[in-house]
Amino acid sequence: MTTVHVGLVCSSEEHADRFYRDLLGLQKAEPKTLPQKLAGAIFGFDADLRIVNYTGDGVHFEMFINSRAASKERPIEHVCLEVHDVHGLLQRGHAMNVKTLQVPKGEALLSFMYDFDGNFFELKEKPSA
Repeated sequence: MTTVHVGLVCSSEEHADRFYRDLLGLQKAEPKTLPQKLAGAIFGFDADLRIVNYTGDGVHFEMFINSRAASKERPIEHVCLEVHDVHGLLQRGHAMNVKTLQVPKGEALLSFMYDFDGNFFELKEKPSA
């Protein structure tokens, strides 16, 4: 089984760009619109939905732009990202005022961050080749 993409919601394209393009370094595709008829049939949403895709290094986020996106204080659902330098990503996140969380687990330290709309990410260090 292979994950094709992860669909998340952001309140603005600016928030999405800052986190997924500027912080994570993903490539931004040209935005598209999911027409109201399809948005209603699939998600029960009564309006057109703007979609922006961010891709790179085996990951694909399909971001639905919705100004009424509700932030979650402590979501259970999350996306786990394997990155080359967790510490460096956390430092860049702090510089951009991204909310981060580190939790001790035995000898290890689990690392997490939120995007600007409350989507939750676990960060794991990619093993050296």
